[in-house]
Amino acid sequence: MTASGDLQQALFQRLRSDASLSALLGGAGLLEQPADNAAFPHVTCGQTSAFDWDTGAENNDDQLITLHVWSKAQGDAETLAIMDAIKARLADAVLVIGPRGQTRLSLEFTEARHDEELLVHHGLLRFRAITQENA
Repeated sequence: MTASGDLQQALFQRLRSDASLSALLGGAGLLEQPADNAAFPHVTCGQTSAFDWDTGAENNDDQLITLHVWSKAQGDAETLAIMDAIKARLADAVLVIGPRGQTRLSLEFTEARHDEELLVHHGLLRFRAITQENA
C-alpha cells in the first residue's frame, strides 16, 4: 500500500471508532471512495498530496489530505456538526501508520459552503500529516 493509502486507512479507522460521528452520519457515511448512489450525509476522502515543503519534491513523510462532507439537509447545521466532530477526532491526533511510524495531524483549513449546482452543502477539511519513520 502507498504512504497516502496507509494514511487514509488509519484516518478512516480513527473516524469509524467515533460513536458521535457515526450517529451524525447514520452509520455508514464514511466512504473511502465517492459513490454516485451514496446516502446523505456522508464523508469522502479527496486529494492527498505528498511533497517536501522546502524543495517541492515528492516526500511521503509530509502530506496534505482533504476530507469532504456532503449534506442535503436544510441549512448548514448538519455539515458544520459533522465537521466539528471530525475536527475533534483528528485535530492534533497521532496515528500509527503500519510499519512506517507515527503520523501527527494538524488542521490546516476548513470551509463550508452551499453548492447551488449540486444542491448540497459541502464542507472541506484539510489536514497536514507529518510522519516520523520508525527507527
